[in-house]
Amino acid sequence: MGKPHIVVIPYPAQGHVIPLMELSQNLAKQGIKISFVNTVFNHKRVLDAFGEKVDKNGLLHLLSVPDGLEDGEDRNQLGKLTESLCQVMPTQLKELIHKVNGSDDDKISCVLADISMGLALDVAAELGIPTVGLWSAAVLQLAVLLRVPKLIDDGLIDENGTPLMKHKMIQLSPMTPSIHPMNLIWLNLDDSPSTQKIMFDFLLRNNKVVETTDWVLCNSSLELELQGFNLVPRALPIGPFLATNRLGNLSGNFWLEDPTCLQWLDQQSPGSVIYVAFGSFTVFDQIQFQELALGLEITERPFLWVVREDITKGKHHNYPKGFNERVGNQCRIVSWAPQAAVLGHSSIACFISHCGWNSTMEGVSNGVPFLCWPYFADQFLNESYISDIWKLGLKLQKDEGGIIRKEEIKSKVEQLVGDEKFKTRAIELKQMVTKSVGDGGSSDKVFKNFVQWLKS
Repeated sequence: MGKPHIVVIPYPAQGHVIPLMELSQNLAKQGIKISFVNTVFNHKRVLDAFGEKVDKNGLLHLLSVPDGLEDGEDRNQLGKLTESLCQVMPTQLKELIHKVNGSDDDKISCVLADISMGLALDVAAELGIPTVGLWSAAVLQLAVLLRVPKLIDDGLIDENGTPLMKHKMIQLSPMTPSIHPMNLIWLNLDDSPSTQKIMFDFLLRNNKVVETTDWVLCNSSLELELQGFNLVPRALPIGPFLATNRLGNLSGNFWLEDPTCLQWLDQQSPGSVIYVAFGSFTVFDQIQFQELALGLEITERPFLWVVREDITKGKHHNYPKGFNERVGNQCRIVSWAPQAAVLGHSSIACFISHCGWNSTMEGVSNGVPFLCWPYFADQFLNESYISDIWKLGLKLQKDEGGIIRKEEIKSKVEQLVGDEKFKTRAIELKQMVTKSVGDGGSSDKVFKNFVQWLKS
């Protein structure tokens, strides 16, 4: 018997690669060999952003398989990407597994895949390899997907996932967020009905692996989602994953981080800076982009703002006239930030966030209050957790035209930062989740049992 050797396969999007990379790093530290499989397109992005050679003698190896799309095709079109994955991935993965087993003394002992990549777990099962599924979002989101047949039976949605009662809120259990039917995840990934249908079918196909895989692990904790875990008894918490576990610096980021913003934060007063970041998918039109810029300016607080090169529709970011001159040293704008380090910095007052689950977990783990600005997917459910259930933040309201105005941004920042109860609550939750991943905590126990199983 060689070392345990795991093949790890994320769904090819930034919010899925990061948690699987965190988990892989944690497993490598336990002496487990990892072959981490990105798509060719994302593999290049991760290596370019890492900027260093991955240690060939280390336990973590980066591999890649094609996603079936052409060079110039848009990977943010999730319907197209998903259809292509379903066509090419099973064959590609089989070939990769045979190739690794043919050339490596440590044969593959387990496939650990994103539950959103159920097709990878199907391939492993077909080859007789033990399987583990990681759910990289809130366990409640998984509970909603598993409840779809009942939502259809109850007449809340039809067979294609279209809401039949557009205003009847969906709540799975008394202490969990209520979900507006138009915010069901498959309706929120794209405006086109054909893409919504592709994603609905794809997500439901993954439901069956929740029953068949050897383990279902979740980047969450009992302290945050007790009711959610009660709804999905097979799911076990091993989170929140903490970025302190990274080997070197390999985070799975698709963009090169700008670490100089940390020196800028060092020069700011404790608890003074607004951190503004919207993840990898959010896109603003020019009107909203300008309102956000003006809203940050009129708070008269220092702010660190992550502006991805593709965050606006169009070639250039049109900042308001004279904005850069007026804000001067009040702000730092970067194209991508070392987010875990930023949120852990003593200068941060609050986090204006798209509420992606990784950002949510990083904010919670660092005791930072939120201003919620969800864009798509599961982010509306996470917003509800943050503001309605955990009470660590506020929602931003759109005007009749669907724009969040500068006055709304200024007023909510003042409300959030001016009320001590949000910071107190954030610190309480931070202590709770720190305990869950600490020695003997609820998530730590599951993780240790899981490692034992892998080694046996």
